[in-house]
Amino acid sequence: MNLDDSLLHDLGAELYLALRQAQSVAPLTARYPELTLEQAYAIQKHLIERRLADGEKVVGKKIGVTSQAVMNLLGVNQPDFGILTDAMAVNPGQAIDSSTLIQPKAEGELAFVLKHDLQGPGVSVADVLRATEGVMVCFEIVDSRIRDWKIAIQDTVADNASCGVFVLGDRLVSLSEVDLSLCGMVLEKNGEVVATGAGAASMGSPATAVAWLANTLGRLGVPLKAGEVILSGSLGAMVPVKAGDNLQVSIGGVGACSVRFT
Repeated sequence: MNLDDSLLHDLGAELYLALRQAQSVAPLTARYPELTLEQAYAIQKHLIERRLADGEKVVGKKIGVTSQAVMNLLGVNQPDFGILTDAMAVNPGQAIDSSTLIQPKAEGELAFVLKHDLQGPGVSVADVLRATEGVMVCFEIVDSRIRDWKIAIQDTVADNASCGVFVLGDRLVSLSEVDLSLCGMVLEKNGEVVATGAGAASMGSPATAVAWLANTLGRLGVPLKAGEVILSGSLGAMVPVKAGDNLQVSIGGVGACSVRFT
């Protein structure tokens, strides 16, 4: 079957409806095995356009599939990206209503806050460091509109890189105060350590992941803008969450962030 733009538009609308109704859909790749990565990004674009039409505003970007283990799992050799809107931002201390999500999992990450635009191609890690105001501890609560997380890379890309919501810590730390590759991450659920990791888990350094994003988007004519928040990829395993769970993540030299689910 020819996957024309009309069908890609319809699939974006289907994922938008799944998001709003908190219901999952059958994997796109099971229905359309010929779906390409480029077409998946076109679906993502249609999905985001629907959200922006609702009045949401773009506040940043996220990078996913940054660890070698996840790349191997999805059979790819590169990360993916999604768009963050203001509707995805949860204030620290604010409870997350589990019924608004489908099958959430928590990830501990570093969020970069930019003070200058970054426009690829040709962006280096040094450029990223110069353009960064500081980093914050962050929870990304990933969620999939694809049933049972049965995702190929095209499924997660189309579904806005499995974005759910995100929570930033309350402290912005200068990069001069943190070793991006060596900083350790500890994620606790209900007082128990359930995931650990280090900055190197995200492409060797979270700054490398941000440079990849700037260059990938640059080829599409999209800059990373001053003031945007860039989620740089999980530093450890995804942790399933449900109503009643309390989570805390801490990253050495940066700080901590907590979130609870009702």
